[in-house]
Amino acid sequence: MLSKVLSSAVLGIDAYIIEVETNLESTVPSFSTVGLPDGAVKESKERVSAAIKNTGYIFPNKRITINLAPADIKKEGSALDLPIAVGILAAYGIVEKEKLDKYIILGELSLDGSLRSIKGSLSISITAKKEGFKGIILPEKNAKEASIVEDIEVYPVSSLKETVELLNGENNLKPYKIDVNEVFKRNIEYNIDFIDVKGQEHAKRALEVAAAGGHNIIMIGPPGSGKTMLARRIPTILPDLTLEEALETTKIHSVAGYLPPDSALIATRPFRAPHHTISDAGLIGGGQIPKPGEVSLAHHGVLFLDELTEFKKNVLEVLRQPLEDRKVTISRATLSLTYPSSFMLAAAMNPCPCGYATDPYHECSCTPSQIQKYLSRISGPLLDRIDIHIEVPSVKYKDLAGKSTGESSKTIRERVKKARLIQYERFKNRNDIYNNAGMEARDIKKYCKIDLKSEELLRIAITKLGLSARAYNRILKVARTIADLENSKEIVPEFISEAIQYRSLDRNLWL
Repeated sequence: MLSKVLSSAVLGIDAYIIEVETNLESTVPSFSTVGLPDGAVKESKERVSAAIKNTGYIFPNKRITINLAPADIKKEGSALDLPIAVGILAAYGIVEKEKLDKYIILGELSLDGSLRSIKGSLSISITAKKEGFKGIILPEKNAKEASIVEDIEVYPVSSLKETVELLNGENNLKPYKIDVNEVFKRNIEYNIDFIDVKGQEHAKRALEVAAAGGHNIIMIGPPGSGKTMLARRIPTILPDLTLEEALETTKIHSVAGYLPPDSALIATRPFRAPHHTISDAGLIGGGQIPKPGEVSLAHHGVLFLDELTEFKKNVLEVLRQPLEDRKVTISRATLSLTYPSSFMLAAAMNPCPCGYATDPYHECSCTPSQIQKYLSRISGPLLDRIDIHIEVPSVKYKDLAGKSTGESSKTIRERVKKARLIQYERFKNRNDIYNNAGMEARDIKKYCKIDLKSEELLRIAITKLGLSARAYNRILKVARTIADLENSKEIVPEFISEAIQYRSLDRNLWL
């Protein structure tokens, strides 16, 4: 007695089809699973056995062999419980085999036969549509997420019994439908706003420039100056996610198991703020079967590293590949996976070990050598990838007590969107650059031409202010973004002057 049920699993952020073959033999009763199952899949025999019995069906007293094909890919997770149970019942003649080749079936079983949610249902739904299947049968809690994919039938089931009845045509369960555009519009609002930030006009302007050009930014200031508050509001001034970007972001969070319960789509830009004790594997991803790390969870959003100098050096060094390539590749002995990681890096740090080197209201207790050692924790290669450094001073009392409010995130976002449109037109024939931050030396030479006055200003900045050589190209890229914000084709000295101010760490004025 043989049956075949189609299921799916996720590898990276994309899904692949799994054929669950079940064979029953009238010999000594046993239950074995082959096809590179991991621990969770091997343990499914206990859940499946109990679920079938507690649902009221007869569990075959036979030798049961489950084959998971393709056999050369390791299968992990508990989403194969339901297809294995259905396969056993189909081989035993309880489930009709007529519909088994039309649907992808997946779900984790409880001992009483009810179903628990799974990871990666959006990726699986996309693959099911691509492979031409009629529909997908999965737990109720995953229905909204899977239904984001149009033109495929999604059947949410709550138990093994309901699944069997659906396949046997004994119930009239209708496919779950969702209005993707309505969900997208409803979830696109942020709960925070730049209008809440008192003072810090210089910092807010720098963040606007960073958002407009996709530049990485580091904020230096004493404790309590509002660095974290400012960073959390960066996503609110970035251009809205497109539906395509939202789907890709949702896939990553779904695979990692971080998609909120009953959530269908991530429509706002992610903001990830890992603690400084995080490991390198936690930051870029890892595991025996690699899972996405924080750099991938921040894809199309912001990765915020608070207390940057407190991160371990090896953790910061692994950031270099994703910052450069906008993707991260994790290799193991049996496979290599690539996760997208196109994010904007925002970092914050104190100017010295005690934190008060730049604070006029508190006396700094650090020596110049201590400050220099503290700042040297950030490597040159990492600093090379950060275009904007700004000082965030303590907020004055009159700003805190004042009733005046600054611009809203919506107002700032409109200016950012206009600047991004200019950059889109500039790089529309390129597949490797999407904003000014991605420009290389030859692009800077082409798009960042300056007049003699601006050239002289840059010369003075490099020679007299002690700016490093690597600051030259960074200043030109940031000046190009400032010009885009002002809708100017030319880079004038005023834009160069403003860009020079965004190189605080090169000047080290507090040493």
